[in-house]
Amino acid sequence: MTAERTGLGLEIETALGEVLGHVRGETALPCRIVDDPAAGRIAALRKRFRLSRRQFAERFGLDARALQEWEQGRRVPDRAARVLLTVIDRDPEAVVRALGENGIEGRTGRSPAS
Repeated sequence: MTAERTGLGLEIETALGEVLGHVRGETALPCRIVDDPAAGRIAALRKRFRLSRRQFAERFGLDARALQEWEQGRRVPDRAARVLLTVIDRDPEAVVRALGENGIEGRTGRSPAS
């Protein structure tokens, strides 16, 4: 074993130092928080629009079965679906405009974010 420190070793050492500083509360690391995927929050979002699961799913390009699973707490939306739900919460018309008149179903024949 050599006593010489390599560039890679120094990078790893620096990264571990950052992690340790974060754990100790000395360093704030950048992060992006996506809204809470809790079942109750997802159901409340849909109910705010006064839409059935099927209607909500069709309007926003979601899979109705996946939406049901999320609302009942049997599954958690993946990251892309959580981002979409956040956009729906903050600016639902942006999603409607992006999907256009025919929505996702009309273009690809399948729903994303399931």
